[in-house]
Amino acid sequence: MDVIGNSPVSLAERRLAWLDARQRLLAHNVANADTPGFRPSDAVPFHALLARNRAAATMVATDGRHIRPTGAAAIAAQERRVAERTPNGNAVSLDEQAVRIAETDQAHALAMGLHRKYIGLFRMALGR
Repeated sequence: MDVIGNSPVSLAERRLAWLDARQRLLAHNVANADTPGFRPSDAVPFHALLARNRAAATMVATDGRHIRPTGAAAIAAQERRVAERTPNGNAVSLDEQAVRIAETDQAHALAMGLHRKYIGLFRMALGR
């Protein structure tokens, strides 16, 4: 039983939910490409979300000879700098948004493939 929700299936489901939220943000950016003064946004990186939940599953050093993790993985929120703006103050780059949408689509296909494979393994183990 997976108490902390780190099984491959639950991890793939969390990744899919994050990718869905990111795709909605990117679609919102593209939809507002002509809105004066609009600044695009992006989702918090998935690894940062996992790092928030890592406290529940941290390693415990019960012996002085145990290897300890190097430093606290402090993930600093990096504010995205806008490279270009239109004269009306809009900072949406359609090329950049298209690349991010394509990356999100590829990551979604990978996560769906992994999810299907793990579910297939469970079905095979159950004899279905």
